[in-house]
Amino acid sequence: MTQSLWDEQWPAPAKLNLMLRITGRRDDGYHILQTVFQIIDRCDLLRFTPRGDDNIVMESSLDGVLDSDNLIIRAAKMLREIARGKNIDVPGLTIALNKILPMGGGLGGGSSDAATTLVVLNTLWNLQLSVDQLARMGLHLGADVPVFVYGNNAWAEGVGEILHPINLQQRWFVVLVPDCHVSTKTVFEHRALTRNSKSIKIDQLSANESYNDCLSVVVSCYPEVKRAIDAVDCYQEHGLTGTGACVFAAFNSEQEAIQAAQILQKNWTVFVAKACQLSPLQKKLSDLS
Repeated sequence: MTQSLWDEQWPAPAKLNLMLRITGRRDDGYHILQTVFQIIDRCDLLRFTPRGDDNIVMESSLDGVLDSDNLIIRAAKMLREIARGKNIDVPGLTIALNKILPMGGGLGGGSSDAATTLVVLNTLWNLQLSVDQLARMGLHLGADVPVFVYGNNAWAEGVGEILHPINLQQRWFVVLVPDCHVSTKTVFEHRALTRNSKSIKIDQLSANESYNDCLSVVVSCYPEVKRAIDAVDCYQEHGLTGTGACVFAAFNSEQEAIQAAQILQKNWTVFVAKACQLSPLQKKLSDLS
């Protein structure tokens, strides 16, 4: 693979859960979901640099995350084992992460970082694994990883791994980032969490688009999220993404979104993002091929 591709920065985009219903719980404790993944153009950025030794390391560690728990390193090591099984000699790596997406925000940043690592190293190392193979590997790292591997907006079921590509309307989102880190474990273990919502079909989505079974638990445990919701509701109906802290509102034009964001940013950390039909990662790979 050419040196120019090694020099690239690779996007790891965020997602919004436009809807999230919890319809049951498996015997192993995992929750059975229905959700809609909307990919947006807000991204972390990763760069992979070959080393002269066999180590796979981060250029700088994430606060509160051990390298042994880092999904990026785990993804790279999984692929390295595949390479060795194919008798492909691959270098060690230094991985630089420009962390733009907030941790604990429900935007899927960690899962997206892992997916970008799988997809890009598969290309850089010329492993020739299929996207289905990469998605199956990603599921071992986290339930949200496969949607980022495929790079399409999706209707998802199961624990989030049964994906059906879906066309979503072109919109702009204002996303508020409250100053708190919501623990997915805390939300999913909370005894007040709704776990028996009625399943819906894709054609029922419009009437249930902003519904999120995690909302009541998140706002009861994290008052800052409730304040963010109240702020957004002054402009547009709110949505909560996943089990995280981030609250969003959808607008039909960039101008409307920017106008709302300019007012909200006086009191909140805010960003404006564009809905993507194709992941920025997949678009970049296509443009470079």
